[in-house]
Amino acid sequence: MLAVMSEKTIALVTGANKGIGYAIAAGLGALGWSVGVGVRDEQRRVDAVAALRAAGADAFGVPLDVTDDASVTGAARLIEERAGRLDVLVNNAGIAGDWPQEPTTVDLETVRRLVETNVFGVIRVTNAMLPLLRHSAHPRIVNQSSHVGSLALQTTPGVDLGGISGGYAPTKTYLNAVTIQYAKELSGTNILINNACPGYVATDLNGFSGTQTAEQGAAIAIRLAALPDDGPTGQLFDDNGVVPW
Repeated sequence: MLAVMSEKTIALVTGANKGIGYAIAAGLGALGWSVGVGVRDEQRRVDAVAALRAAGADAFGVPLDVTDDASVTGAARLIEERAGRLDVLVNNAGIAGDWPQEPTTVDLETVRRLVETNVFGVIRVTNAMLPLLRHSAHPRIVNQSSHVGSLALQTTPGVDLGGISGGYAPTKTYLNAVTIQYAKELSGTNILINNACPGYVATDLNGFSGTQTAEQGAAIAIRLAALPDDGPTGQLFDDNGVVPW
């Protein structure tokens, strides 16, 4: 069941020029929504918007570097001028960093870059877009997390989550924790915020070694973006349902 909008739904997907982000933008566009394609690189943004439009989506480019305050402020201003509100924010932009990432030897600069993009970037964009989301009748926030961020799964014997990750995986755990706090603060509003686990998707983040397509990985984020008003909030989901934190 989808939330019923009186006007065309306005969505923003960060990191939407390729991989799962592009597939999410395409999926939301297929719902008839107007989708902001948040991308840092101008040519990649232009190409992604052109491809989405060619496929029939109502897509528009949003210059956006999630690590830069001025860029994020500019993105919020663009959406405000275009639509006056934002209905759905999908915080998809993320990086995996250099490997290996054993915690005893991981480069601290790598960890800093990971946290800046995967955690601080989400906080920065979310806080900038919240005033626009508050103008929506059915606001939704979806954060792109991962099974590797689940402490419950990480500590369950026999669960294979890949190799040791002293940088990337903890940023997703941090993101999960931050989302819980957002859900607590926003509990008295109509804003639903949840995290999505796309699964092991073949993208450049893992050298295209994943077993799922980008379209398959995008499915859970699309579903959470279209939750009805009585939908869940403050939870972590994959295609099979709730994932333990």
